[in-house]
Amino acid sequence: MKICKGFISIVLCVVLTLGVVTMASGKEDAVPGKYYNLTDYVRLTGKKISKFNEAPQLSELVRQGKLPSVDQRIPKNPVVIKPWEELGQYGGTWRRVWFGLSDGAGPWKLAAETIVFWSSDGKIVPNIAERWQVSKDAKEYTFYLRKGIKWSDGQPFTADDIMFWYKDIILNKDLTPSPPWWFQSGGKAGEVIKIDDYTVKVRFSEPNGVFLLQAANVGEMYAPKHYLKQFHPNYVSLDQLNALAKKEGFDFWYQLFAQKNAWLQNPDRPTIYPWKVTVPGQVGTRMVMERNPYYWKIDTNGNQLPYIDKITHDLVENVEMVNLKAVSGEIDMQMRHMSLSNYTLLMENRQKGGYRVLLWTPGTGAEVLICLNQTVQDEVLKKLFRDKRFRFALSLAINREEINQLFFLGLGKPRQASLISSSPYYSKEWEEAYAEYNPKRANALLDELGLTNRDRDGFRLRPDGKTLSLTILASTTTQIGPLEAIKKYWEEIGVKTIINPVERSLLYTRVTGNQYEVTVWGMDRSYNPLIEPLYLVPFKLEIGIWYPLYVIWYDSGGKSGEQPPKDVARLRDLWERIKATPSDAVRARLLKEICRLHAENIWLIGTVGEVPTPVVVKNNFRNVPEKLVTDTTLLSPRNAYPEQFFIKTK
Repeated sequence: MKICKGFISIVLCVVLTLGVVTMASGKEDAVPGKYYNLTDYVRLTGKKISKFNEAPQLSELVRQGKLPSVDQRIPKNPVVIKPWEELGQYGGTWRRVWFGLSDGAGPWKLAAETIVFWSSDGKIVPNIAERWQVSKDAKEYTFYLRKGIKWSDGQPFTADDIMFWYKDIILNKDLTPSPPWWFQSGGKAGEVIKIDDYTVKVRFSEPNGVFLLQAANVGEMYAPKHYLKQFHPNYVSLDQLNALAKKEGFDFWYQLFAQKNAWLQNPDRPTIYPWKVTVPGQVGTRMVMERNPYYWKIDTNGNQLPYIDKITHDLVENVEMVNLKAVSGEIDMQMRHMSLSNYTLLMENRQKGGYRVLLWTPGTGAEVLICLNQTVQDEVLKKLFRDKRFRFALSLAINREEINQLFFLGLGKPRQASLISSSPYYSKEWEEAYAEYNPKRANALLDELGLTNRDRDGFRLRPDGKTLSLTILASTTTQIGPLEAIKKYWEEIGVKTIINPVERSLLYTRVTGNQYEVTVWGMDRSYNPLIEPLYLVPFKLEIGIWYPLYVIWYDSGGKSGEQPPKDVARLRDLWERIKATPSDAVRARLLKEICRLHAENIWLIGTVGEVPTPVVVKNNFRNVPEKLVTDTTLLSPRNAYPEQFFIKTK
C-alpha cells in the first residue's frame, strides 16, 4: 500500500484514500481493467490466490528441468489484473504490422514497463514500485520496488539495476550527453540514491511536482546491470571494449553498448516486459516477440501473464498496406496507423476479414495542427507571424465543419487546437477562440495589417512587394486532404499556399533546425499536458513545434537561439512555476493561465480534433476494452493492458 507522507498530489491521495476504504470492507469486487498489488487485491475482495498457474509450454520446460517452477518465477506480491471480459486462454500468435525500426514506438507501447504506471482510467498505480513516498517540497521521491521481479533470464531485478541506469548510463557523457528532460528540475539532473536492495530515492535540487506523472510515462529508470556491465568501461578495460567494438563493426565502445542495450535489435538483452524479442527488427521482414517466462503479473485466478505466446510484426511500407492487411484478416489487433479516413473501408470488410472495429477516444486536440514558426528566418514573415491578427485571420479562414465532414466522416469535433474536452484542464474559451468560419473578418484583419495590394493572380503582397506566400512543411503520412482544403481557404483570402510533403526524418531535421515557415502535425498529448507540455510552451525540439529558436535560447541559457517576446516568455515562466510547486491546486491554476494566453494569442491553429481512433480487432481476439482514452503520454495501447489480451479458441 502506498504511503501519503507529507504532500502527494491530490489525485494520488484520493486514489490512495479510496483504496484504503474499499480494502477495509473486504466486500468489494475487483474492477475490470484495473491494476492491483496482490496484497491489496486480497484485502479488497477477500479472495485469496492460493497458487500460481502458467502456460502449458512453460510447464513442459519446468518438467524438463529447464525452468524453475512458476511460484519461484513470480514475486510474492505480483501485480494482479482483472481482465476486461473474462479469464483468458493461453496460446496463439498476435499478428500486427509496423514500418521497421523507425516505428519502434509501436512494439514498445505494447510492452513498456515504467516504475509507476498509468491505469486505464488515467490514474497512477503501482508497477515496478509497489508503493512510494513524496516529500512535502516535492524534491524527493522514494520508491519501494516489488521484491522478486526477475529479468527474462531469471536474474533478480533490484535497486542495482536502477543505480546502473543512473550512474553508468545517465552520468556517462558518452552515452548520455545531456540528462533526459523528465529527469531534470531547475536545469539540473536528479540524483538517485540506493537505500537498500529494494528501495531507491530520487532527489532533485529544486521541487519537481510533475515527476511522478512523467515517470509513469517515460520512467524506464533501469537497465540489466548483470548483462550490460560487460560492455561498459566501469567494469571492463577500455582497450578490451574498443577491441570488441571493432570486432562487431563499431568505431567506439559506446556504439557497441547502445546496440547491446537496444531491446528491438538485441535478443540477448534481458527484459522485464511481458514479451521478449527473439527475432530482431533488422532481420528479414518480420520481427518476433515471445512470452517472457519470468513475467511478474497475474490475472485474478493466479494465471501468469501474458496469455498470448507470441507477437509478430510484419514489415509494410505505408498506411495503405496496413489497411490491406486489416481488411484481408491478417491483423489480429492494431490501433497504430489506423486512420479514420479508412473507417468506411474497414467497416465494409468486417465480415470478410472476421474482425470488429472499435472507436477509442484520442487525446488529440487537433488532427491537423498548424504551427507558424515564430522564429522563421524570413524577417518579413517573422513580423507577420508574430502579429496575432495574422494568426487570427488564418484561423478564421478555415471552414472546420467542412473539413470534418469531408475528411473525418463528421465524427470529429470542429475546434481550435486546445486540450481535449475530457482533460481535467480543459478550457472552453480556448477551444472556441477564433475557431468560427468567418472569411469576411479574416480579410478585414489582413487589410488592417496593411496587406491590401495584390499581384496579378490576386494574391496579397507583402510589405516588401513580394507575393505573400506560405510553404507548409508536412510529413508524407500527414492527412494531405485537409491540407489541400486549408490551401484553398487561405488562397481565398489572398494568401498563396504551397504544400511541401517530406519524409518524417527530414521533417524532424528541418523543424528542429528552424528551416521552415509553417509545419503541420497532430496535437496529441492533449489529455494531461503536465506530463509533457510540448505544444503549450517552448519545451523541447521536436516535430510539431512553433518555437525552435526560443527553446534553444532557454536550453543554452541565452547564449544562442532567440529571446522570446513577453507573452511567450510568460508561458515558460508559468511552466517552471508548475514544476516547482508541490500543490495540485496551484498547478491547475497556473495551467489555466497558460490556456488563457493561448486563447488570446493562437500560437497554434487547429482544425478538427477529438477524432475517434479506429482499432481493428479480430472477433476471437478478446479482453480488448470497447472504450479507452488513448494518448502518447498514456503510452496507449499500453493502458489497455495487452498482457491480458487473448485469442479465444473455444
